[in-house]
Amino acid sequence: MQNPGSTTPDRVGRFPAQARFADGAQYIAGRLRKGTSGRTHAVTDPATGEEVLTYELAGADDVDAAVAAARAAFPAWAGATPGERSDALHRLAAVLADRAEDFARAESLQCGKPLKLTREFDVPGTIDNTAFFAGAARHLQGQSAGEYSGDHTSYVRREPLGVVGSIAPWNYPLQMAAWKILPAIAAGNTIVLKPAELTPLTSLLLAQAATEAGIPDGVINVVTGTGREAGEHLVGHPDVVMTSFTGSTAVGRRVAEIATATVKRLHLELGGKAPFVVFDDADLDAAVQGAVAGSLINTGQDCTAATRAYVQRPLYEAFVERTAALMETVRLGDPFAPGTDLGPLISHVHRDRVAAFVDRARAYARVVTGGEAPQGDLKNGAYYLPTLVTGAAQDSEIVQSEIFGPVLVVLPFDSDDEGIALANDTPYGLAASAWSRDVYRANRATREIKAGCVWVNDHIPIISEMPHGGYKASGFGKDMSAYSFEEYTQIKHVMFDNTAVVRKEWHRTVFGDR
Repeated sequence: MQNPGSTTPDRVGRFPAQARFADGAQYIAGRLRKGTSGRTHAVTDPATGEEVLTYELAGADDVDAAVAAARAAFPAWAGATPGERSDALHRLAAVLADRAEDFARAESLQCGKPLKLTREFDVPGTIDNTAFFAGAARHLQGQSAGEYSGDHTSYVRREPLGVVGSIAPWNYPLQMAAWKILPAIAAGNTIVLKPAELTPLTSLLLAQAATEAGIPDGVINVVTGTGREAGEHLVGHPDVVMTSFTGSTAVGRRVAEIATATVKRLHLELGGKAPFVVFDDADLDAAVQGAVAGSLINTGQDCTAATRAYVQRPLYEAFVERTAALMETVRLGDPFAPGTDLGPLISHVHRDRVAAFVDRARAYARVVTGGEAPQGDLKNGAYYLPTLVTGAAQDSEIVQSEIFGPVLVVLPFDSDDEGIALANDTPYGLAASAWSRDVYRANRATREIKAGCVWVNDHIPIISEMPHGGYKASGFGKDMSAYSFEEYTQIKHVMFDNTAVVRKEWHRTVFGDR
């Protein structure tokens, strides 16, 4: 059994959302305002089910106002020097560092993440990403000049696009907001962000921090509404020139369909079903620890989380036994309690969805540990025990579908060829890991596994300097890194005639003597 922590009855000192967002949960042209849809939504604490904030949802009018504000702010922001944009982002990083505890508490409260995770990972990662793009803002480079055609000189400019419309998910609200906002504005664009209606708090705080840092009104706008109303209107808006979306593959297809109608640039970071491939020469203890950490990060609500462990047969039985034993030591509890390792899922609705996957799998597989919600002090929260499943077929639902919860499926394989083939045998290709002491074996895995990131002897770490994005049904485009920065620019070819005369010969070639 698990060793669950208990919830703490005193919730004083946690983020006072009702007071902070009394003026509304839409941030447009530098101020908070109430939504105009005529409907409200409640943000709840998934650890207790208690209401954190009730706010008025955004409607189409709010999206129009936010896009208009972003469009009005674009000429001046795009015309700012790279140094000026860089200085503003450095100031934003400083404001975020000063408010780090505020952001950490708000993120834990709305998501159910352990406070130690938001303090040590989500918030510092966001500050680091801000500092990275503050530097990148000064390196918006085209190509050097060259004479590629007779007496003409050519060069390439990189220019901002205009108004970017972005939609962020609920699993990493702060980081995903930053991944979308930072490269866009560093390149000189303005942005309208729609966070998930379940988790708007830190996106709104980030926009307010940007204003405090001196980023002009209208450069960053946040509209908090449903995907069907606010999200689809934002994607289809004629003044939005690019759409960046992170979420499920199914919704990503809908976003692409809407964006195509107005020929928008698209950036899609979609679902994942990351394989965790353990070869028979791997360090077993390290692989077991990596599997538990990699599968349970953010309660498994991570599109790069380890979800399918393929273990070469000599290590298979020991891996299953040790992984199950280690999972049973993970402490579930109040996200604000110091000893908590694992918080709740985002909602009871999502918890029931995860449980349904496992319950259906009992007909064809074995649940080794977990597979149920804990009772006692945690029964009111959206908790689910860390779960290990074996005996499933490769083509079964629990192996092929994205569960997005603390569930790891373990399957054996025999040859290296088989292990790599199984790793590639889903529609997804976002992330993967390979575990081996043999550099040649590991290098083969990194080359042949079709995923945007392949870790070796580790699973889950990311850094601001390197790209994040998928293959296949996991989407296209990159977050973080200079590659992400380039996603938010367009390329212009500029060509000079170096002579001081009108080039009549070329005109005659095209039009004849006139």
